[in-house]
Amino acid sequence: MGRKFIDCREVPSDVKCSLALVADTEGELLEAAVQHAVTVHHHQDTPELRSQIRSAMHDGSPPAAAPRRSA
Repeated sequence: MGRKFIDCREVPSDVKCSLALVADTEGELLEAAVQHAVTVHHHQDTPELRSQIRSAMHDGSPPAAAPRRSA
């Protein structure tokens, strides 16, 4: 199993967060991303949030440059 990542730069927010999280397992990444979403972005830890985070995960490592956002 390869590394997985989630990149806050892909999600528009008022915080303009540039954090990217990387882990060896989906479970580890999910828990770290939920903690970040609750603490920094003031989301509630809900099944919907966890589902959204899972769907935003990618295989590999985050790119150095910010990803393009769709308009």
